[in-house]
Amino acid sequence: MVTVRPDARTEPSVAATRRAWEVAASVLDPEVPVLTIEDLGVLRDVVVDGDRVTVTITPTYSGCPAMDAIRDDVVLALTSAGFADVDVRLVLAPAWTTDWMTDAGKRKLVEYGIAPPTGRAAARGPIRLQLSVRCPRCGSLDTRELARFGSTSCKALYGCRACLEPFDYFKVH
Repeated sequence: MVTVRPDARTEPSVAATRRAWEVAASVLDPEVPVLTIEDLGVLRDVVVDGDRVTVTITPTYSGCPAMDAIRDDVVLALTSAGFADVDVRLVLAPAWTTDWMTDAGKRKLVEYGIAPPTGRAAARGPIRLQLSVRCPRCGSLDTRELARFGSTSCKALYGCRACLEPFDYFKVH
């Protein structure tokens, strides 16, 4: 979401905001380096107001250790692109959800060997149960959860009974 202040709708301001968004959106997630923070849905807002750029990010969960690195990487990317006054705000509400991940991000997860979240966290009506997770390596549904937490808290460790390979599954939340 690119925000332009109503009193600053000059063409240079719109262009600067778009450019700042593109720079911030290109920052990679340090835990899954094939995903950008835009793919992940962590990048929530970019506002350019005069010389100041304010970037809003939301962690995948409140204790996410990657947020300090992401903040530093956003500041570095924007200052390297010529934005001198950069502020990165961490907001916890609304809470991040896997619903914010882009389809491109989910495809990148599969290519990287991580099963993407399936279903929607903000479901209405009956709650869907996950009966199986598709193996990102061979596509089999004959998988099982090995550990509730994988390489990070937002992933679970699964094993495939068909190809016998372990893999992370990005949990829906």
